[in-house]
Amino acid sequence: MKISRVEATWLQVPIAPEQQHVSDFGRSATFDTALVRVDTDAGITGWGEAKVSAGSFGDYHGVVAIINHEFGPRLVGEDPHAITSIWERLYNGTRAHYALARGHVFPALSRRGVSISALSGIDIALWDILGKALDVPVWQLLGGRKAEHMPAYASGGWAPADQIGAQLQGYLAQGGFRAVKMRVGVFDGSPAASAERVIAARAALGPDVDIMCDAHGSFTVSEARQFCRLVRDCGVAWFEEPVAADDKRGQAEVRRGTVIPIAAGESESTRFDFRDLIDLRAADILQPDLAICGGITEAMRISALASAANLRLAPHLWAGAPAFAAGLHVSAASPAAYLLEYSLGANPMIHDLAEEEFPVRDGMVEIPSRPGLGITIRSDFVERYRRT
Repeated sequence: MKISRVEATWLQVPIAPEQQHVSDFGRSATFDTALVRVDTDAGITGWGEAKVSAGSFGDYHGVVAIINHEFGPRLVGEDPHAITSIWERLYNGTRAHYALARGHVFPALSRRGVSISALSGIDIALWDILGKALDVPVWQLLGGRKAEHMPAYASGGWAPADQIGAQLQGYLAQGGFRAVKMRVGVFDGSPAASAERVIAARAALGPDVDIMCDAHGSFTVSEARQFCRLVRDCGVAWFEEPVAADDKRGQAEVRRGTVIPIAAGESESTRFDFRDLIDLRAADILQPDLAICGGITEAMRISALASAANLRLAPHLWAGAPAFAAGLHVSAASPAAYLLEYSLGANPMIHDLAEEEFPVRDGMVEIPSRPGLGITIRSDFVERYRRT
């Protein structure tokens, strides 16, 4: 089997005004992603996803160009089963032969950012091909799943203090969730205003529902510490991205000053970024986004680091169907993974891009047993929302 074509497509779906939310990222008027398609001469097609933002919208011209004009042509004629070799060659560039022969990396300058996102989308698609070729789900290729279902939390929570309780209660009713995540941070105006919303949420939900808080890296260290002090009695299950991803030492300082677990990683690329989080003792929960960090291959390496450090894994799954499905398979196979993110914002990329659904029942998501990623991409959706 040989790779015959690699193609990335920028998909952009408008979000109805009544479903748009506003956060520090701005107003979510569209949901965007790069859908990656890898065809083979055996008639098997794999699907992947590359992201340029942890949020739901962004400019995808760059990552699409890298896949279609740089990485993709390089892979035509290659064996799609050689996933590790392809990963290392794309990561190390012209010095890949040294990396493969000598056992350590010689990375290209573009070892972060959109180049790794492009690599992520291709990698996910290659695992999809391998699973389809062998007629097994990806989790089987990764060592088997530890459970048929995994718990999920409802992710959203942008409402003001007087409405946040009702918004989160609405999430709980949709799938029997027992955990929710709400957004806090700079868009609230101050740590005190963010804390007011968390206090209101706890009062509405009672003591038995886990509440996570996500600041999208928008607090300073002092603001994050103030927020932690103000919500210390709210039983926050984790505080996500308290400060910018570039300030790992600052995040470690926040972690040292609170008993609230710190979660981070959705903006990080490759195992090396996560190694730094671990070495600096800057996080309790690691959150790789498979469409950003390096795909399934790299996520499993990150999972091994988490397990070795006795940290937990909760992948960032605010994505489309390919990256979401990839996250399910990695989580099912990883001994460190324990919880899945489930977007409760408007997300047509999960619900409409693929024929299959990912229903939540009693707060649990089924790990699919279909071959590969277990998704069938709807060509009519792709053609309708293709952006050129």
